[in-house]
Amino acid sequence: MSSSVNSKQVAVITGGSSGIGLETAKKLSQTCVVYIISRKEFQFDGLKHICADVCDDSSVSNAISKVIEEEGKIDILVTCAGSGISGAVEFTDIADVTKQVDVVFKGTVNAVHAVLPQMRKQKSGRIVCVSSVAAVAPIPFQTYYSASKSAVNTFVCATANEVRPYGITVCAVMPGDTKTGFTDNRKKIEKGDEEYSGRISKSVRRMEQDEKNGVPAEKVGKFIADKSLASHVKPLYTVGFSYKLITVALKFLPIRFANWVLYKLYAN
Repeated sequence: MSSSVNSKQVAVITGGSSGIGLETAKKLSQTCVVYIISRKEFQFDGLKHICADVCDDSSVSNAISKVIEEEGKIDILVTCAGSGISGAVEFTDIADVTKQVDVVFKGTVNAVHAVLPQMRKQKSGRIVCVSSVAAVAPIPFQTYYSASKSAVNTFVCATANEVRPYGITVCAVMPGDTKTGFTDNRKKIEKGDEEYSGRISKSVRRMEQDEKNGVPAEKVGKFIADKSLASHVKPLYTVGFSYKLITVALKFLPIRFANWVLYKLYAN
């Protein structure tokens, strides 16, 4: 361990080499020492990088141990590693489902699991997990992505109560449609589109158009950075006024009607 604890806050961001994660890292680096954890080599002025695979618990644990060895602490963890698949439940291979869950949910769990002993020891820490509005507004033909993000929300709310007595606070941030490279990197499973009367491809085209016209990644990154540094947080946040309205409406609308609206938007 380093001989003296860094006077600046130390932040670790998984999946911080692009998109929302990188924008969050850039914002945090104005006041914090920031480490990026990602699978591929990465260089960016003012940011430190460690190669690790969030799906591999030992890989993540080793990366977190290296940060603690160099800095003596970890004040902030942002879990932003993500991937997306689209397609019908019936025609999606289980291997693709497993990969989706591994990156989005298990990747979050691995990072949180690795930092908690240090945060509990230092009796402080802020964990921000990037979720999605899809967690509360499940998108047809992106069912496995929606389910993975919903799992993140549940994990955050339960974990927050477990670690509350140790000065550790945990929250999830739910962006809506955001303009990033995520759209082009989505794995589109088109199998079954004929059987589903073209509804799979139609739904995905609609989603991709919404994303390409979505909120700039810089705005979402700033929001996450602000919550990372805030003195207090609540368990769940939604980015953007229109998406806040959607999440609030879904809480109060009858579930049958709310699900029908999602059908008309994304599955009709």
